[in-house]
Amino acid sequence: MLEPIQEITAASLYGLEVHGLRETGAVHWNLNTAALYEHAIRRREAMIAVGGALVVNTGTHTGRSPNDKYIVRDAETENVVWWDNNKSLDPLAFDHLHSRMIEYFSDKEVYVQDCYAGADPEHRLNVRVITEFAWHSLFARTMFINPPHDELLTFMPGFTIIDAPFFEADPARDGTASSTFIVINFSRKLVLIGGTEYAGEIKKSVFTVLNYLLPRRGVLSMHCSANYGSSPDDAALFFGLSGTGKTTLSADPSRTLIGDDEHGWSDVGIFNFEGGCYAKVIRLSPIGEPEIYEKTSRFGTVLENVVIDPTRHLDLDSDHFTENTRAAYAIETISNADQAGLAGQPRSVIFLTADAFGVLPPVARLTPEQAMFHFISGYTAKVAGTERGVTEPKTTFSACFGAPFLPLHPMTYAELLRERLNHAKADVWLINTGWTGGAYGVGHRMSLEHTRTIVTAVLNGSLKNGGMRLDPIFRFQVPLRVAGVPTSLLDPRSTWSDPAAYDQKAAELARKFRDNFTKYADHASPEVAAAAPRV
Repeated sequence: MLEPIQEITAASLYGLEVHGLRETGAVHWNLNTAALYEHAIRRREAMIAVGGALVVNTGTHTGRSPNDKYIVRDAETENVVWWDNNKSLDPLAFDHLHSRMIEYFSDKEVYVQDCYAGADPEHRLNVRVITEFAWHSLFARTMFINPPHDELLTFMPGFTIIDAPFFEADPARDGTASSTFIVINFSRKLVLIGGTEYAGEIKKSVFTVLNYLLPRRGVLSMHCSANYGSSPDDAALFFGLSGTGKTTLSADPSRTLIGDDEHGWSDVGIFNFEGGCYAKVIRLSPIGEPEIYEKTSRFGTVLENVVIDPTRHLDLDSDHFTENTRAAYAIETISNADQAGLAGQPRSVIFLTADAFGVLPPVARLTPEQAMFHFISGYTAKVAGTERGVTEPKTTFSACFGAPFLPLHPMTYAELLRERLNHAKADVWLINTGWTGGAYGVGHRMSLEHTRTIVTAVLNGSLKNGGMRLDPIFRFQVPLRVAGVPTSLLDPRSTWSDPAAYDQKAAELARKFRDNFTKYADHASPEVAAAAPRV
């Protein structure tokens, strides 16, 4: 007869009753990956694909629900949170919602994962995730850092997430906009998530919490990937919104990966917030992204909304459920990853943008003031077909490359960025992975090969001392040549068949940058405001 699964718990020290959960069904503490597979299959939450990945479907919510995210507005947050960017919920409404969730769990099977967020022990946050889904528990175990067994026995959560995908809010009673809700209460160190099966809400809730806590300790929290070269003192950061290549370009077999999405930057250096990676896998290429592609057929990987056929084979090219198909996998499965998640001060900081207007050069060097301006801007462009109603390139500005997760004003993070850049003496580069030779529909996308060549030249320092030209509109320095990249590509105006049309489109984009910056101008120094493009 098989021995029962051993569950590691700190319930005797800090049990579920502390969170109000005094009466539930069976409670499963810190189950490992294999055990959670068994539970997910038993409960018909998932299927196992050829190769061993766990495939799940998140129903109607195949991405985040930004309009359903709230921060409790109380004495703790009233004068701290950037309310222009964050929806508020009354403390009494939170208490009522919490009480109803507790009642909902009274007869439910419960899964608990105790995790760390933050590889640096000095700045890590102890996170407890309580959920009704076995696969959500596996997602948390995969995406966060798993404490050693002996530390689990005395684990004390610094923040707790109660996740009930099948519990829905009543807007009339609970003060929410819909039946879906993600509510953060900083006073009670508690997050409530309901009405959505999309597990990314768990991950991003923790990121939002860290974005509130760490900058107030002088640590810059960042939505970026990171890697290093020959040593941890040769680190690089990659900022960028979805579709710009942040995960792909940091997954470089010649460099060591620190993490693919969320990091902190302290006086000591860089540290990963997570223990896993969360990569988009729609139309993933085994040639272009071999490291990520390999993870889609590995035991322990969680695949969200990927099509699986009756023979359990995957169709990564299908967008039947969504374009936002995802793979969550442990960083320990990456052969060239730093398992400690730590590095020194970065030498290079890269801002990635997919400019669908075909205006920006493939690479440009930024001054510290320009770096702050472009960090605050967080620019990329959506193209036709990615969103309903988008028929031409659409500018997207997301402050600090992660506006939905910023509880504080963007200038708080930008000022910390300047301090960190000055301390590390790091160079900042803007790399366009978007279009050249014309806007989307006329021009063509930058080749991944050329972009990788440019990134390599940035990281090995060969571009720092080469010849540069000053862009007349955006006023950053553009290299005159990059070995292995056509010289004509470095001057986007020369790639257009109609230079006058380029000038018109460049002026249009410059105006959009300036118009967007008006939201932050009253918090910016004159030097940063002066870094805006000329119109």
